[in-house]
Amino acid sequence: MITLTEENYLKAILSISLKEGGKVSTNAISKEIGTSAASVSDMIKKLQEKKLINYQKYKGLELSEEGKKNAINILRKHRLWETFLVNNLKFNWGEVHELAEQLEHIKSPELFDRLDSYLGFPKFDPHGEPIPSKKGTIPSRNTIPLNKLKLKNKGVVLGVTLDDKSFLNYLTQLKISIGTNIELLEKISFDKSLNVKIEEKIQHISNEVAKHLLIKVI
Repeated sequence: MITLTEENYLKAILSISLKEGGKVSTNAISKEIGTSAASVSDMIKKLQEKKLINYQKYKGLELSEEGKKNAINILRKHRLWETFLVNNLKFNWGEVHELAEQLEHIKSPELFDRLDSYLGFPKFDPHGEPIPSKKGTIPSRNTIPLNKLKLKNKGVVLGVTLDDKSFLNYLTQLKISIGTNIELLEKISFDKSLNVKIEEKIQHISNEVAKHLLIKVI
């Protein structure tokens, strides 16, 4: 039996590995979940005892086959709920993460199969993050962070890598969402901030914001 907390850790480990690739560090998990390193260490022991992860001290960890299966399932449920809440209940994209955190632990496979079908089998959630299919396939997109875009190049926003309410609300203030067109006008060498054109309006944004915006070059 996997507890709700263990499900959250498995989902966090999968999310990190999808973004960064390779083995996942305990520090990355601590940051993703927002808990102490000591709590992460305790949970790693429990997940290892249940054979849900493969862990070597100082070398990071990765999900076992069973762990990955469970993580993909919980991630699928979370992102389907986010999609439903935004598309059908008209929640703002910055409001849905915490709600989906509560709803994702419902166990009924039939409910999620019907939800997936009702939504038209979406491949990406409102933040542009991939939604695993029922078979566990994870869609991919050819994107780069905005801060890696070449000068004078144009792109369209296809996703974000930070599912944080304050960050998403800030993007909304900047009129940035999925599908927004952006042109990189200038890179400031001092602090790596950017001057960009967003839907014909010039904006100044920090490198911290830019690195979390996923762009498809057009």
